[in-house]
Parts: sequence; structure tokens; C-alpha cells
Amino acid sequence: MPRALSAAAGMMADGVAGEPPPRLHPVRLFGSCMQRFEKAAYRDTRASGVVHAALGTGLGLLAGAVVGSTALATYLAVAGKALRGVATSVGDALEGSDLGRARDLLPSLVGRDVAGLDVSDMARAVVESVAENTVDAVVAPAWWAAVAGAPGVLGYRAVNTMDAMVGYRDDRYLRYGWASARLDDAAAFVPARLTAILVAAVRPGAAGAIWRAVRTQAPSHPSPNAGVAEAAFAAALGLRLGGLNRYGADTEQRPALGTGRVVEPRDISRAVELSDDVCHALAFVLGTVGLLGLWRR
Repeated sequence: MPRALSAAAGMMADGVAGEPPPRLHPVRLFGSCMQRFEKAAYRDTRASGVVHAALGTGLGLLAGAVVGSTALATYLAVAGKALRGVATSVGDALEGSDLGRARDLLPSLVGRDVAGLDVSDMARAVVESVAENTVDAVVAPAWWAAVAGAPGVLGYRAVNTMDAMVGYRDDRYLRYGWASARLDDAAAFVPARLTAILVAAVRPGAAGAIWRAVRTQAPSHPSPNAGVAEAAFAAALGLRLGGLNRYGADTEQRPALGTGRVVEPRDISRAVELSDDVCHALAFVLGTVGLLGLWRR
């Protein structure tokens, strides 16, 4: 079966079944392996971080070769249903004024300090996370599945997981996590821009605003990929993202993305719907390309 069609099949399987149970999920096993390696081999140098990134990427590629099936590997790597489910739960909690539950759920979506966030800041954090993770958890793995099959998609998932584990700019990981973070930036560069194109395709009325936001505002974001996705979502939804984020003792002022109003809890469901539409559009494109490939054969 063509890789594009297999990638579409894997995306549809995730939409129906969701992720495997956590105790059986291969990504959890991969994370445990990399934690053990870090504990044994950590040095506060870029060279040590390069070894970490190379080993993790190699494990992902090897796992993909062992799995063999692009459809199965895509299913294991894509996490669209889980993303939308958690975001919806936070949105329901905020709309029901259950701020405690919202704060308990938020750490599974964002890495920032959630203790002092008000309702609007929590809603903004969720919308930004949905935008960024539409790239990381859906479009990028599907892209790499279509381009490089099972090794490509599980290799990408390994890279993205390492970035989530060590790709920070704090005292411990500034040098050790550098290679993993840069590798993740490179792996998601095309998928992030593909996500913006898909956002414009499913929200054609806002295509001009999306193009302007991506072209003029996204470059000021510290992430070369998250800024593109967040700018596209902000423009499509008529919102303004960005602002002050706290990460433990550190604070970071993110640039404004979009020119609309401040995010409200009700906007979370709109962001989830937009992410879902992007996933469906991508699955349709991949499925069509794959079927055309079969027809040509």
C-alpha cells in the first residue's frame, strides 16, 4: 500500500481508537530508555547531547524498521484524539468555573507554570498548545510517514519526544538538550508550514489574515515552528495569542500573534474543531494521493 495511504489509515485509526494504554505505549518505553541513558551519560556539554540525540533517533528508526507497517507506526505516533480530548476537558472545566480541575489538567498540555494563571491565560495556553501540537502530534508524524514510511514516522516521534524531555533552555539542558531541540526544529519545519496551509484551506474566509500573520508575526516567535502554527490559528479564529509565560522562576514575554480579541474559554472548542478539520483535510489529501498511486499502478 502506498505510504501516503498508509499514513491516512494510521490517522483514521487514531481518530477512532485513540492512543494505546500508557503502560503499553512504545513511546513510554522509549522515554524510560532515554531517561536511563541520560542518568548514566549526562555531561553538561553539547557533545554529550549530540550522542543522546543520535542514540534516540537511531532507536526510533530501528523501531520503525522492526514494526515495518507504515499504517501501524503512524497510529502509534499520531496523538490527535488524545490532544483534542484533553483540550476539551480543560475547556469544559473552565466554562464550568472549575479552575482547580483545569489547573490539574493543564500540565499535560503545556510546560509553563499554571499556578498563577487566570481564566483567560489558561484558555490562551490551551489554544496555543492545540495549535503547536497539531503540528507535533498530527501533521508532522503523518508527513514523515508519507515521506519515509515506518522508520521515518517513529524516528520523528523519537526526536519530538527527546525535545520534550531535554529541549529546554535551563541550566541543566541548555547545552545537553541543544542537539535534540535543533533536530526537532528541523524535523517539524515543513510540517509547521503545511499546517498553516491546511488551516487556510479549511478556513478560506480567513486565508488572507492567516498569510499575513504567518508572514509578519510568526518570525518574532522564539520557536521557528510553533510561531507559524499559533499565528495561523490566531488569525483563523480571530484571536490574539502571545503574552507573558512563566516557566518556574523564569518568565518569557511572547510576541502578539493575531490581531483579534483576548482568548475566552469558549474559544477552546473552536480551536479543537479547527485542529480536527486540519486532521481530516490532511487525511483526505494523503488518502487521495495514495489512491491515485494505486490507480497508476
